[in-house]
Amino acid sequence: MPFRPIAARSRLAVAGLVVAASFVLLAPRTSVVSAQQQAQPAPVQSFRTAVDLVSLAVTVTDAENHYVTDLAANDFSIYEDGVKQDLTFFDHSNLPVALALLLDTSASMEEKLTTAQEAAIGFAKRLRPQDLAELVDFDTHVQVLQDFTNDPALLERAIRKTTAEGSTSFYNAVYMSLQEMKKIRARSASEIRRHAIVVMSDGEDTSSLLSFDDVLDLAKRSETAVYAIGTRAPEDVTVNAKGFNEADFVLKQLTQQTGGRVFFPKRIEELPGVYSQISDELASQYLIGYTSKNPRRDGAWRRVVVRANRPGASARTKQGYFGPRPGNS
Repeated sequence: MPFRPIAARSRLAVAGLVVAASFVLLAPRTSVVSAQQQAQPAPVQSFRTAVDLVSLAVTVTDAENHYVTDLAANDFSIYEDGVKQDLTFFDHSNLPVALALLLDTSASMEEKLTTAQEAAIGFAKRLRPQDLAELVDFDTHVQVLQDFTNDPALLERAIRKTTAEGSTSFYNAVYMSLQEMKKIRARSASEIRRHAIVVMSDGEDTSSLLSFDDVLDLAKRSETAVYAIGTRAPEDVTVNAKGFNEADFVLKQLTQQTGGRVFFPKRIEELPGVYSQISDELASQYLIGYTSKNPRRDGAWRRVVVRANRPGASARTKQGYFGPRPGNS
């Protein structure tokens, strides 16, 4: 299928046009739990339509950074703005994941592109039949080279089409991918999918019309975890007079706020291993949910903390969400 070019011409055009993706690594054993016990499996639709249900994809690791995958619902504690919440949804059954695979194809990637392509192809080959993925490349413009599919061969073909040229529209690519995730959620309301963006880039944004604040705000409002791979060599890192590295700061903020993770491999040859770590993490996650005890509908930011009640274990998820606004159903 021919690619769809998306030229960045105005802020409205960029905000209105969408380029996104989805990747699924996970198969269901969905259940609703009460404060006393875990109940019978809950219908998927009840999860999707529950009013004010806050859903969280949670990664748990031990002191040696190994994934902890044998926890039960009562092993988790959730706090919203310091107030303990009641867990009402729990799943750890390798649910499908919608994934946006974003590749930086700006001119600075020319010498690294072949290695990056092979690593991305290896990642795509981990797709299972229930998984979906879309390939997006970005340089001066953002292009969807392959729409959502579960066929690794189509993704591989699209990845091999990429060429290195132009500048870097990192913010545009992530913003539009986040927007596209909304379409996936609406299109697949009958099933639960967790959503993730995996973006690989070797440089700072140089040509987006959108700002980092625009992207971060949308990311915090989404249910999409962002995973980022920064591939710049140390000698190429730009810092200001105060030693501030803006590009790395951007990647860290996007990933931390959304419950994802950032990687800074020292050599481009480490990319396959990084993609494998991301795939393994997505496959190890828990999906939990609660109905907030906060009755206010003020649209304010609410900070969320999840704790794993096991010695040495730590839980990671998105750092919070914006509460409902007046009139929201």
